[in-house]
Amino acid sequence: MSGTAGTALIVIDPQVSFCDATGSMAQQGRPIDTMREAAIRCDGLAATARAAGATVIWTRMVFEPDYSDGGELIASIRPGLAKIGALRRGSGDECLSEIVHPAEDDIVIDKTRYSALVGTGLEALLAERNIARVFVSGVTTSMCVESTVRDLGQRDYKTFVVTDACADFDEARHEASLAAMAFGFAKLVTIKEAGSMLDGTRA
Repeated sequence: MSGTAGTALIVIDPQVSFCDATGSMAQQGRPIDTMREAAIRCDGLAATARAAGATVIWTRMVFEPDYSDGGELIASIRPGLAKIGALRRGSGDECLSEIVHPAEDDIVIDKTRYSALVGTGLEALLAERNIARVFVSGVTTSMCVESTVRDLGQRDYKTFVVTDACADFDEARHEASLAAMAFGFAKLVTIKEAGSMLDGTRA
């Protein structure tokens, strides 16, 4: 337990929107099979982290019903999200998928930007719990995962990206994102390696 007291697992956005056939991404025709596979692996990784005594944090990208909190992201960068009603609070699209199973003691953080550290209480939470080492998994690799990892890496957290528990709509973009994170912001590990680090058999 003591070895993981300063450790957190952050699972990025395993939501209906990205992982379910009824979600807004699938309804647009985007392939979600890799998203679902990654979410299932994230769920298993969360169980491992939880059993080891690490803090488990889930994030959701959620906007107000009128998207008034969307800023430039909605106004000019991804206006299509509002047009299709994606990730709108109360729509169901914003909910965590039923294929993941957060525990009662886990933490769920809502965000309106790609990075989980922008406009949320996450950074204060990590400081309060004396977290120094963070594992990150989830979807999508090139957007919310990478944005969060970049912010963590630049705040001097020991940051690890769990590669086989991440996914993107495009494999080439997924691989390019992993390469970018490895180059300047984090270390890449597999689920097996992360498990060994969490249970103390690997530093």
